[in-house]
Formats: sequence, C-alpha cells, structure tokens
Amino acid sequence: MFSIALLISGSVFSQEKLSAESTKALKFLEVVYDFGKIPQGKPVHHLFQATNMSSKSVAIENVQASCGCTTPEWSRDPIAVGANSPIKVGYNAAAIGYFEKTINVQYGQGLSEIITIKGTVWKTPEQPAPENKGIAGLKALKN
Repeated sequence: MFSIALLISGSVFSQEKLSAESTKALKFLEVVYDFGKIPQGKPVHHLFQATNMSSKSVAIENVQASCGCTTPEWSRDPIAVGANSPIKVGYNAAAIGYFEKTINVQYGQGLSEIITIKGTVWKTPEQPAPENKGIAGLKALKN
C-alpha cells in the first residue's frame, strides 16, 4: 500500500516538474560560463543566448546582477517566437581570486532564470619580466 502511494506521488511530482519546465518561455544555450583564469584589471564579457520557446513574443523586462562588478546589457525589444536575443554580461576583474556571480533574468509575466559567470582573477606582475641575457648573447653571436 505504501509503495503504491509513493509511486502515485512520484508520478504527480514528475508531471508537475514537466509542466513547470514546459512553461519556460526562454531557453538559454548555456546557464553557466567559466572565464577560467583572467588577469586583474582586464574586464571580460560573455554573450548568453536566450531563445524564445513560447508561442508568442517575450520581452526581457530586467536583468539584475548580484553585485556591481558585473554589468548586464540586453535589448528591451520583444523576442519573436523562435528567435534569439543576446544578454551581454561583463565582469570588471578588479578583485583577485575566485569569483562566481549570478544574474537574474526577469521576463514575461513574473518568470525568471538565473545565469552564472565564474572564474579566477590572477594578479598581474607590477614590473615587466627581467631581460633574458641568454637571448641577448645569442643575438650578439649571430651578428
């Protein structure tokens, strides 16, 4: 008896999950982007592609980053059925170390998706590398 109730509740949960996924108007090609290692002070950006999977045009109402070091840019024009629209996400790379930032994309009538950028910022050397005297010696021999 317990196993039948568990089976029925699992089936209902699966149907609820499926219907929730099918109501998503926007589908992203990727929801997480890893910049890898980036030098400090060199801003980077990535384009997330949103595709309208619904039967009517959808507008992205707001895109909000989790902190001021991340800047999103997007079109306010409605996205036609089946069309793509990029969301450009920039990161200023000021702080050294690992970062993971979320961006909340709000669209349609109260729907939202979370996209994420991450990576590691490394400190650039303050001075240029010292001259390689071995190379200078080889150049002198060549002449």
